[in-house]
Amino acid sequence: MNVLYMIASTVIVLGILILIHEWGHFIVARLSGVGVERFSIGFGKVLWSYRGKETEYCLSAVPFGGYVKMMGDDENPLEGGKTGTVDPAKAFNGKPLWIRFLIVFAGPGMNFVLAAIILAVLAMVVGRAVIPPVVGSVAQSGPAAQAGIRSGDRIVAVDGRPVRDWGDVLSGVQAGRGRPMTVAVKGQEGERQLSVTPVSTQVCDEVGDKREVWDLGAQPFLAPVIGDVIPDLPAAKAGLRSGDRVLAVDGKPVSTWDEMAQTIHERPGVPTRLDIRRGGETLAVTVTPEAPKQVSADCKAMGLIGIGQAFSGEVIRPNPAVAVWQGLKNTAHYTDITVRAFYKLVAGRLDRSNIGGPIQIAMSAGQQARQGVTSLAVFTALISVNLFVLNLLPVPMLDGGHLLFFCFEAVLGRPLSVRKREVAQQVGFALLMLLMVFAVYNDLKRIGLF
Repeated sequence: MNVLYMIASTVIVLGILILIHEWGHFIVARLSGVGVERFSIGFGKVLWSYRGKETEYCLSAVPFGGYVKMMGDDENPLEGGKTGTVDPAKAFNGKPLWIRFLIVFAGPGMNFVLAAIILAVLAMVVGRAVIPPVVGSVAQSGPAAQAGIRSGDRIVAVDGRPVRDWGDVLSGVQAGRGRPMTVAVKGQEGERQLSVTPVSTQVCDEVGDKREVWDLGAQPFLAPVIGDVIPDLPAAKAGLRSGDRVLAVDGKPVSTWDEMAQTIHERPGVPTRLDIRRGGETLAVTVTPEAPKQVSADCKAMGLIGIGQAFSGEVIRPNPAVAVWQGLKNTAHYTDITVRAFYKLVAGRLDRSNIGGPIQIAMSAGQQARQGVTSLAVFTALISVNLFVLNLLPVPMLDGGHLLFFCFEAVLGRPLSVRKREVAQQVGFALLMLLMVFAVYNDLKRIGLF
């Protein structure tokens, strides 16, 4: 069953990503008056084809990629307005530089657009879970504790601005940038106006870069009830199930999700006992949090067991305009993370064992598919962002390499010589093959074959 999930989900994800990428090249070429001889999903031997009026549409044997063959798209620029039997009016190399640039950019550009569309649709259909602004744990001697905020208090306003959920609380605290602010809370004693001065702290983001945030010293109340259990990760292997309520971690009672998570994060690689309530019985389960590689020498690796928090509160589904904006904003955020991760890999500041190839993509796709359509859709959006960034790298054989050639042409006033482009293409091909070999080696090592 796992193999079927892997194969089916990989075919779906890669098929969509390749199709939308090549369609970007295809549609902009057609709109620009460039003739398209072949539109192929995959490389190598053609398994199926359909001949249209001008274009042959193909499915080929090697599924990891595709191509659009345009009329007049060869290494020899047009001379005298002709290139063989190709109609000069439909030849790619006969078009102005800016049109050729747009045609090439349209492929990776559509990967960015696809990610934004997926995330926007998910925002409208699935929505965003709203965490009530109720205080759960309060850090001892932190700003909230010093101001008199207690567990169970409900925050109703930050600096006079009403808050609807915990996200509004965080936004208000960050906007204050450490200045004293008034926080209105409701508790057993009624509403109170308290002065709080958040403190500065450093946190590590997804790629190990530290950034400054302002900390209130309080976390929202979330019951330690397990929702999603990710297949093949420590929690699933230990037998934890959705609906289990964690009572204690390694003998320490916990009453909130934050207390439970903090203790687990501090124990990477250490067998940890969880006391849970399942139905009417209490069970003890031993789980060993995974110890992922540190993304930075300054950032401590956190133990993870592969669970999500159960949520039964309100869900917000924005209107289409807001959802589109959120989709674009989130796609830009993931693009920024991907660019910085690529830079760190090249600079040697990120462990290169993080590089994955087709096996890793297949395993991850299968894992996401087992979690549901939503997880697979998010995974597809993230891979689409990765393809957007990867294809724009200035490496010959990639779209970014062609765009780099166009930049040279714009500066020089003429295309680079055929010989120089051929050498660059050969170097680019060699680099891509080395990268693929290294990625597959990492994949095989990850599954224990090396």
